[in-house]
Amino acid sequence: MSQAQRWLFRIWIALLHLFLWGWVLTGSAVPMTNRVERIRAYTRPLEFDYGNWELNAVRIKLQTAITRPQDRLTPQEQHDLVLRYLDLVGQIQRAEGELQRLYGDPNLSANERQAALEAQHQTLRRLYAQRDAIAPTVEAILQEQVSTVLAEQGLGDLFGHPFPPVLFHLSAVPMALIVSPREVIRQDANISLRPDLPLDEQIALEDKVARAFNVSTLVVPVGGVGVYPTMIMQTTNLPWLLDTIVHEWTHNYLDWHPLGWRYNASPALRTMNETTASIVGQELGRQVLERYYPDQVPPPPPPPAASSQPSAQEPPPFDFRAEMHKTRVTVDRLLAEGKVEEAEAYMEQRRRFFWEHGYHIRKLNQAYFAFYGAYAAAPGGAAGEDPVGAAVRRLRAQSPSAVAFLKRMAWMWSYDHLLRAVGQPEAAPTPTPAAP
Repeated sequence: MSQAQRWLFRIWIALLHLFLWGWVLTGSAVPMTNRVERIRAYTRPLEFDYGNWELNAVRIKLQTAITRPQDRLTPQEQHDLVLRYLDLVGQIQRAEGELQRLYGDPNLSANERQAALEAQHQTLRRLYAQRDAIAPTVEAILQEQVSTVLAEQGLGDLFGHPFPPVLFHLSAVPMALIVSPREVIRQDANISLRPDLPLDEQIALEDKVARAFNVSTLVVPVGGVGVYPTMIMQTTNLPWLLDTIVHEWTHNYLDWHPLGWRYNASPALRTMNETTASIVGQELGRQVLERYYPDQVPPPPPPPAASSQPSAQEPPPFDFRAEMHKTRVTVDRLLAEGKVEEAEAYMEQRRRFFWEHGYHIRKLNQAYFAFYGAYAAAPGGAAGEDPVGAAVRRLRAQSPSAVAFLKRMAWMWSYDHLLRAVGQPEAAPTPTPAAP
């Protein structure tokens, strides 16, 4: 098979994967509960438009698949263009911040403000144009670099390419409305919202849904979405970007396996999916960084000081994950005892505690833990004592590589399969009532 035929085959496979994702997004593959449909009566005018996003992303991917602009650049030029893109994103973020400052500066007259705003808008238009001109090529470069590492680690098909092909698009990503019962921590709804939804409208939506259904609600930011091509947030942080590209591709990979098919079947399976993607993203994303951007590898943490004992006058450093773990464990206990109002009062008390230590959490509630608790690649944190994440990490420790771990996880379709794999007795997590 010629090189051109291989590329046509890869495009066909990508379009097949896209077709399957379109089927999912129409609701044919993941049935909505009655409650989710009732909640959407409040969210429909505010929901993210996946259809238009997909059309634009597919147009860009087809264009770069045909023209292959990355082939006209040397490896050093590819490296430099990626860093140039990250620098432009940083300039845009600073310029947008300055725009907000100008709107609120009380020391400017109306004419001064208008002139400054016009100049800032002109600067932003120039920066947006520069970013958008190179973004498709940067995406193609990173797709190829990630694909090379995935294939070399054993995730290639007969033609030496990962399946499904690595495709992503850098853009503004939707926020998500998370809904949990008040009586137990469980994600009953995750509805994508417009990324430009103002904070006051986010809060109003949370309050409306919470009052209407007596539930816990929270609008959260997300870094990526595992549609196809995957959607990745624009960032200046290259290690995070590569981690997220691999993380979201891992969801695409799992879409073709039992673990991904059953993502929404239970909280345990959602945690298994997300923790698997987090572990693979961290490990293989790091390999891409070390191979292609060694100058961007973060330095190792400094060794502990010679005197490990803090002085009597110096308190120990604040440990966010440990404190959040403590919070989740206490909340789970209070909810198990039926003390819902007491648990909610405790979470607000702890939110203020985190705020005082520099962690500006707007709302700490059951929905917060339902969302963040599924990402359990490291011990502690919002997952609390949930045994699922710990079992996934144990299987990774028992596996010779991240790829071997991924291939084992992919073929599991229940929590009991994971327990058997790590040599634990079968015992499902504490059951929770089904959503109405």
